[in-house]
Amino acid sequence: MAINDLLRSNELTWLKSGGTDGDVVVASRIRLARNLKGVPFPNRADMNQLSQVLVATDEVLPELEKSMGMPFDRVDVERLSPLQREVLLEKQLITENLIKNPQYRATYVSDDRCISIMVNEEDHLRIQCWAPGLNLDLPMSTAFTLDDLVESRLDMAFDEKMGYLTSCPTNLGTGLRASVLLHLPGLVFTRNVSSIINISPQLGLAVRALYGDDKEPVGSLFQISNQLTLGFSEEELIANLKSAVTEIVAHERRARKALALYRKEQLADEVWRAYGTLAYARMLSEREAMELLSKVRLGIDLKLIHEVKADCYADILVACHRSFLQNLAENENMSKIEIDQLRARKVREILGEHRVSSEDES
Repeated sequence: MAINDLLRSNELTWLKSGGTDGDVVVASRIRLARNLKGVPFPNRADMNQLSQVLVATDEVLPELEKSMGMPFDRVDVERLSPLQREVLLEKQLITENLIKNPQYRATYVSDDRCISIMVNEEDHLRIQCWAPGLNLDLPMSTAFTLDDLVESRLDMAFDEKMGYLTSCPTNLGTGLRASVLLHLPGLVFTRNVSSIINISPQLGLAVRALYGDDKEPVGSLFQISNQLTLGFSEEELIANLKSAVTEIVAHERRARKALALYRKEQLADEVWRAYGTLAYARMLSEREAMELLSKVRLGIDLKLIHEVKADCYADILVACHRSFLQNLAENENMSKIEIDQLRARKVREILGEHRVSSEDES
């Protein structure tokens, strides 16, 4: 998988449909924070120390391919253009921290895009693993396998009382951050998302809009994750998150059922208008595309729309972002009109690729 393919492809396996509770739960992620013993955290380390960390991890991480049974690409963040870094950020393969501080930063990305290991982010290592739907067990198992591989070769900063030492106090202990990405158009429409956001801190959880903000979420996508790690086992953190997500899924399905029952005609009109606009528009802003895409995905999940496969959602979600389109056109100086035109063209192309044929229906 060449870096060019990584940047230009609109496919992310972990966004694909078909996972457990996939009508509401888009994806699950596990992230582990780890640091090398005796080396300052990246925000306090000098360039020589950051270089040492990168050299040390480079000696270990090539073994990932053997352990995981798939190729990995080592991406040198410093050698990427600012636009290329933004594309990887849009795909959640790196963070803002690596964009602001690219020197001696790298990330290892698996061939299926479900694993991203960042070097010298807030911590020396940030191991991220994803899976489609509500499936925290798979990425956790993968993350721990990778962690065992690293710890067999490198000494990690660990304290018997505090657990794994991390740059951020909220990651102390297990160093584990579990999160689930949810599509909640029903709760957004019925204006019940705010109550979930407000009660989540009492459960040791945080809920935030993935795009936009909590008052004006874009695309009805929300990420829920554990807030604390110190004093809890991995099993306790995962069980608490699973319980909360299961409850939210139930609320979302009830909201959708109420919409389908009491606003059936209006709902059908909205999702079909959204589909028609995506299928025929010649210009689309990023916000408009994401809002329309959310309605189309709802229409597919409620079986109001049968013309396209659900996986169009994942591909369009990646392809509608500004930096992805500029990189695709190899022109970072595109005007807004040119970007909106390319976005509309790309959306039409993806819908065409995922259109259901008579053979699929049979």
